[in-house]
Amino acid sequence: MNETQLPEAAWRKSSYSGQGGNECVEVAILGDGAAVRDSKDPRGGFFALPGDGWSAFLAAVK
Repeated sequence: MNETQLPEAAWRKSSYSGQGGNECVEVAILGDGAAVRDSKDPRGGFFALPGDGWSAFLAAVK
């Protein structure tokens, strides 16, 4: 999938982004879930998770 399949998504960069701002991931909140993509390649695709999957993902990366 690519960004054209989520035209309504409001992507934001991680607060842990490097000084250049392109060494991170971007996230878009989608209803009760979220989508994640590489900020260096925003057209390269993303993965989306339902709410419970998003919660589990956040818990795993903390």
